[in-house]
Amino acid sequence: MYYKNFGENVTNPQLDTFAKDNLPPFEQWPEFINLAALDYPEKLNCAKTFLDDAVAEGSGERVVIITPEEEYTYARLQKDSNQIAHVLVDDCGLIPGNRVLLRAPNSYMMAACWFGVVKAGGIAVSTMPLFRAKELRVIIEKAQIKIALCDARLKDELISAQAESMLEQILLFGGSELEKKMSAKPEIFENCPTNSDDTCLIAFTSGTTGNPKGTMHFHRDMLTICSAYSEPILAPTTEDRFIGSPPLAFTFGLGGQLLFPMYARAATILLEQATPDLLLPAIKKYQASIVFTSPTVYRFLLSELKEGDLSSVRTCVSAGETLPKPTWDSWKEKTGLEILDGIGSTELLHIFMSARADDIRPGSTGKPISGYEAKVVDEDGHEVPPGTTGKLAVRGPTGCRYLADERQNKYVQNGWNLTGDAYQMDEDGYFWFKARTDDMIISSGYNIAGPEVETALMTHESVVECAVVGIPDLRRGSLVKAFVVLRQGFSGNAILVKELQDFVKNSIAPYKYPRALEFVDSLPKTETGKIQRFKLRQD
Repeated sequence: MYYKNFGENVTNPQLDTFAKDNLPPFEQWPEFINLAALDYPEKLNCAKTFLDDAVAEGSGERVVIITPEEEYTYARLQKDSNQIAHVLVDDCGLIPGNRVLLRAPNSYMMAACWFGVVKAGGIAVSTMPLFRAKELRVIIEKAQIKIALCDARLKDELISAQAESMLEQILLFGGSELEKKMSAKPEIFENCPTNSDDTCLIAFTSGTTGNPKGTMHFHRDMLTICSAYSEPILAPTTEDRFIGSPPLAFTFGLGGQLLFPMYARAATILLEQATPDLLLPAIKKYQASIVFTSPTVYRFLLSELKEGDLSSVRTCVSAGETLPKPTWDSWKEKTGLEILDGIGSTELLHIFMSARADDIRPGSTGKPISGYEAKVVDEDGHEVPPGTTGKLAVRGPTGCRYLADERQNKYVQNGWNLTGDAYQMDEDGYFWFKARTDDMIISSGYNIAGPEVETALMTHESVVECAVVGIPDLRRGSLVKAFVVLRQGFSGNAILVKELQDFVKNSIAPYKYPRALEFVDSLPKTETGKIQRFKLRQD
C-alpha cells in the first residue's frame, strides 16, 4: 500500500512540480510494503535528520568528514550547507522542486552541496566525475536542469555540455565563486518544509540501451535505507569511521559513505581518488572500521595486504557486482574478516538483500533485509520452486519510480521490482546469483551498458558493425569486450585497437572503454538479423 495518500490534503512546497508531474502513473508503481512501521511524518526534510538534529543533539563538534586535507565537524557542515542553500535561493533563484546538477569527486564540498540543495527544497542530481559532455547533456535535458554546482577542476566538460543544453548557471567551487558567495551569507537557514514523499534525489543509471534512466527518490527513502540496512546489518556506533571506493554520485556510495555514517553520528573518510592502491593506506592511516567497496577491489587488496593494515576494520561490505566464493574464502583466510555480500540497485536506492554477520553462506547474496521481500519468478511472473533459476523480484519500503520513462513497465511488474538479475533461492531461503538477464556489464563495480559502447564505436569511420559483451575476469568480475567488423580498406591490427579504445574514452566515460577488442569477419545473428550476443559470451 502506498503511504499516506500522495498529494492529498498535504500542502506541496515544491513550487516547481516537474518531479511530481513526471512520476510514473500511480498504477505503474511497485507495491510499497512496511512503510507504516517507519511512521514518517508528512512533513519531512531529510537534511534535518542527518545534519541539523545531529547538531541539536550535541554532536556539533564531532568530526563527520575526514579528507586528506582537513577534518570537518557536523557544525561546520551544517553552517556551510546553510550558506550554500542561501546562495541557491538568493543568487540563483532556486525555488523548491528545481533540479541542481552536482559534479565533483568524493569531497567535503560535494557533501555540503548535496545538503545545501536538499535544505533549499531542491532536487540533487549527482553525476560521475568521469562523465563527458555528451553524457552530461543527456542528464541535463532529461531532468530539465538549469543550475549546476561544479568542482572547478571538472568544469570543462560541463561548460561544453552547457553550450547545447538548457543549463543556465554554473557555480564553481574549490577556491572559486561559490565559496566567495557563501562567505557573505547567514550561517542559519530555515529548511524548506518538504513532504516526506517529495523527491530530493534523481539518480541516473545507464539503461541497457545506453539511454540513462532517472530514478526518483523521496526524503523518506534516505532514512529508510539507514533503518532497513545500516542499523540492523552494520550496527554502527558514533566511534565508527566509514571508508570506501564508490563515488557519492552512485547511490551505493551516497549511502555507504555519507548517509549511513551521519545517521549514526559517526564519521566518514572521503577520498577523491579511492583506487585500490590508495584505499589500503587510507584505511590504515585513518583507522577506518567499516569498508564499502567491490569484489574487484577486495581481490586487488589481497595481494597488497601487510600485517596490521586492517587492524581497525570490523566490517567489510561488498556490492556492485557478484562476490565470488573464492574471493570471500581468500579474504577470510588472509584477514580473518568475513565480507558481507549484498545486492542493491539504483532503482531501490541501496542494498535490499544482504548477508549478515551472524548468518553468512559463502557464495550466497544472503536474504532480504528488514522490510523487504524477494522471490524468484519465471517469464510469466509466477514464483518458481527452490533451486530453479529465474528472475529476481523484490519489494519493500523503497522501489522503482523512473523519471518519465516507458521502461517503468519493464522494471515493475505485478507490484514487484524486477532487477534484471537471474537468481536461485535454496530451500532455506538464501539467494544465489547466476547471471544478469540484460545487456548490462558490471565491471569493477561500474554498470556499463554494452549498447552505449557499441554506439560510441559505430561512430568511428573504420567500424561497420560491432557487438559489446561482458566476459568473465578474475580481477574485475567482468571485462568489456568488443567484437568489431571493419569497413573495407581498414586493417585490424594493434594500432587500430588502441585507436578505437582511445576513441571510446574520448566519447564517453573512460571506464566504459572495451579493454578487450577482437576483429571478426561477421557477427552471429538470428534469421531476423538480431545479433546473438550470448554466442559471443560463450566464445
